[in-house]
Amino acid sequence: MTLTPAEADKILADNFAPWVLALGLTVEETGERHAVLRLPWSDSLARDGGGLSGQALMAAADTATVIAVSAARGAYGPMTTVQQSTSFQRPVVAADVLITVRVTKLGKRMAFADAVMTPEGAQDPAATASTVYALLG
Repeated sequence: MTLTPAEADKILADNFAPWVLALGLTVEETGERHAVLRLPWSDSLARDGGGLSGQALMAAADTATVIAVSAARGAYGPMTTVQQSTSFQRPVVAADVLITVRVTKLGKRMAFADAVMTPEGAQDPAATASTVYALLG
């Protein structure tokens, strides 16, 4: 049984540091092996030149992966990032970003996932990430 978006939003509220919550992420969709989160545009997340900060995108991808893994497991459990590799392809300016995460392998101790970060209304991604998580409980 997968999580509902409301249950996933509660995982965000209950388990993440205040600075992560300040990103304003919301869960748009959850499924058996995926999740879609929205990172709302904020001038406070923009870097010099007006593009969305890469650090904000990386934190959003990392956080969205926790939600996708939780959805795949049917509940939240302790986990930690082992590896994240992010590739930036184009800037995001004045647009929300949809982060779509697909769990590609879910084992007993490790989970692997791919994230695609696409500005709302665009067809091409702004960034992609590949993540590995250790499942601790």
